[in-house]
Amino acid sequence: MKKDIGRLGGESLIYGLSTVAARLLTFLLMPFYTHYLPPAGYGVVAAVFSYIAFLNIVYHYGLDQSYMRHRSEDAGRNRAALPAVGAGSTATGRAWSSSLACLLASTAFLTLLMCLFPSALAGLAGIGADSGRLVLYAAAILALDTLSLLPFAELRMRHKALRYALVRTASIALNVALNVYFLAFRGMGVEGVFLANILSSALSLLLLSDLLFSAMPSFDRGMARRLLSFALPLLPAGLGAMAVQVIDRPIMLALSGEAAVGLYQAGYRLGIFMMLIVSMFDAAWRPFFLERADKPEAPPVFARVLTYFTALAAWTLVGVSLLIEDAVKADLGGFSLIHPDYWAGLRIVPVVLAAYLLNGVYVNFLAPVIIAKRTGEILKVTLAGAAASVAANFLLIPPFGAMGAAAAALLAYAVMAGLMYRAGRGLMQVPYEWGRLSRLAAVTCLFLAGHYAFGSGAHGPAAFGVKAAAALLFPAALWLAGFFLPGEKAEAAALLSRFTRKKPAA
Repeated sequence: MKKDIGRLGGESLIYGLSTVAARLLTFLLMPFYTHYLPPAGYGVVAAVFSYIAFLNIVYHYGLDQSYMRHRSEDAGRNRAALPAVGAGSTATGRAWSSSLACLLASTAFLTLLMCLFPSALAGLAGIGADSGRLVLYAAAILALDTLSLLPFAELRMRHKALRYALVRTASIALNVALNVYFLAFRGMGVEGVFLANILSSALSLLLLSDLLFSAMPSFDRGMARRLLSFALPLLPAGLGAMAVQVIDRPIMLALSGEAAVGLYQAGYRLGIFMMLIVSMFDAAWRPFFLERADKPEAPPVFARVLTYFTALAAWTLVGVSLLIEDAVKADLGGFSLIHPDYWAGLRIVPVVLAAYLLNGVYVNFLAPVIIAKRTGEILKVTLAGAAASVAANFLLIPPFGAMGAAAAALLAYAVMAGLMYRAGRGLMQVPYEWGRLSRLAAVTCLFLAGHYAFGSGAHGPAAFGVKAAAALLFPAALWLAGFFLPGEKAEAAALLSRFTRKKPAA
């Protein structure tokens, strides 16, 4: 078990490096936006990109996953080895040509629709009919990203992870650089944000053009039917999952206005610390549990993984909650990490962190359902989470504002985690360590309650030092609460003695 879990941790780190780099670069823009965009402008940006996230699911409609599923079969029938990616390489086969034909046709139709009625769509989206140009920018971003979809899928199938990561990272680095240039030096405001995204998406497509144009699109009715029969059922699940993530911004835009969305977005983005942990874990968790699906020791290993993941996530929740306000408000030579106009959104950070933690628990509970191939349960659970998110946002935003939206996200992920656990309980008997998890929850709540009762109003270097020390004492509190098993205590003591043992004199 120890070896398996150690391997999972290593794989999480390896698989997550490119994701972490990309998301950290994107995260750097959030403090920058707070200094160069007013809350209302940042709110418009957040709302439009929420719509783009929804429309990305529609533009893609699961075709990349369907292509990867059928590409291997197509290559096997042709008995032709695929060449390496590089100059003169091609992506041949009916799966590629039919996927490309379907994607080009659907992208052209959807983009034309957005370009014909930009003002009407802007008014419908709640950003004002006079903001139709933002709809045109969104259409350009969606079209460029969609054209890169199949080349990225082909790189994954050819195991060209390095090129995949380099293209992604180069695009995001250009995005960050252009945002700084357009906003700080050109003063372009909201339009600069979208222009930077258009150019960075164009860079991705340019770097993948050898793949995109290596084979001409050709519509094969039989292959297209197979591709779409696999892809289209993924659309509702994708929309449901995306609704849980971003539906709160458009709802808040309609109920509270642009400035409220800007404050909420700034606070929500600070949940990146937990989001990265969940993303890295998710990248390695699926192959990990699939490889061990038939092993008799799998259930206890899965249970222990949940315990360790939750412990790490809870420590992150406590540490960030205690320190984030001081870090954000610290004087950095006359300015702060986030502009004071956005400090009101800091109070939602612990709730957002807890929501991401529950998302990680939900990911853990996926194992029995996926192993049993009951993927229909995932659709049901995802749609239930989306319904809970929409209902809770409409119910909680009017009286509680941003805190209500954060609580709605927490509730949605709690519903998804609970329903996924229920779905998997009858498929695999996993002995989850509920006693240890309850002790972990109690200690976490105790630390957070103590912070908000006695330390949340204290600031300055001395207060920051006390809070940092309290965060570092979290594992010791778990030790005293009886969270650790005797074997884990022995290993921890041996590790500690190894570092504290005095070396013999020369």
